[in-house]
Amino acid sequence: MTVTPEKQREMLRQMLTIRRFEERASADFLAGDIYGVVHCYIGEEAVAVGVCAALNTDDKIISTHRGHGHCIAKGADLNRMMAELYGRETGYCKGKGGSMHIADFDIGMLGANGIVAGGISIITGAGLAAQMDGNGAVAVCFFGDGASNAGPFHESINIAAAWKLPVIYVCENNLWAVNVPAEESLAVNDVAARAAGYGIPGKIVDGNDLLAVHAVATEAIAHARAGGGPSLIECKTYRQRAHTERADQPDSRPKAEIDAWMAKDPIDRLVEQLQGQQGQFSPEEWAAMDADVMREIEEAVAFAKASPFPKTENVTDDMFAD
Repeated sequence: MTVTPEKQREMLRQMLTIRRFEERASADFLAGDIYGVVHCYIGEEAVAVGVCAALNTDDKIISTHRGHGHCIAKGADLNRMMAELYGRETGYCKGKGGSMHIADFDIGMLGANGIVAGGISIITGAGLAAQMDGNGAVAVCFFGDGASNAGPFHESINIAAAWKLPVIYVCENNLWAVNVPAEESLAVNDVAARAAGYGIPGKIVDGNDLLAVHAVATEAIAHARAGGGPSLIECKTYRQRAHTERADQPDSRPKAEIDAWMAKDPIDRLVEQLQGQQGQFSPEEWAAMDADVMREIEEAVAFAKASPFPKTENVTDDMFAD
């Protein structure tokens, strides 16, 4: 599959937007301007962008506690995202959900989820709905290596395989579940190997190679749209930051391992590839893109800071219980 330089630059801009958004979110959290907690997606941008670039607006995705990248890749509004992080009324959840609960049904983003593996069964239901609607839409679930050990992972894939639901399960294997290495918690070397137990395709891809992720995702999405059922994609990637941005967050990962993965940064790799194509992407164009993205981030921060906090009397609005 050939991806034009123009499309590559478009996807690069999305990755860069995620990177700059997360850097600003981290800085503002550490400065005390953002409440709750922030889980940065820095280093994993190629997964969200590579997959979402192959989706339509009608296709559904669901995210994790580390969800800002998925939101941006699916087309979420930066102003409303930043306002939600700042706890303002203009945010996606009116300032009441924070970093881990951003959703936008209009673009097919069914929400982030603070519960490990919490989104896997939900997106399986979305896949069933798409199958019943018969509109050719697919559903995509992003989750981590830790979630692949949880019950909803196995239960959901089993029923999706049995009913041939149009669901793509995307495991972002960043090798660590908080501070537990995946090799100590997984009974197999590769999460994708578990696909064989359910009779579905299982693919492993370099999660820091945008074009490789995009190619594998495009194939799995076409397979699902054609009625072939679900696929499991394991993207081998790495978060460049600690599990959260808390200053007291311990990080058990070896420095040599971190340095090795930093050298495989997905944004740097794509920039080098584009600049290696004669006349396709100059350093000046790269600098201009970065400046434009930074302008958008600063505008989002200004929008958030200018927005009001939720009113006390509205604290129970939008809350539901049986």
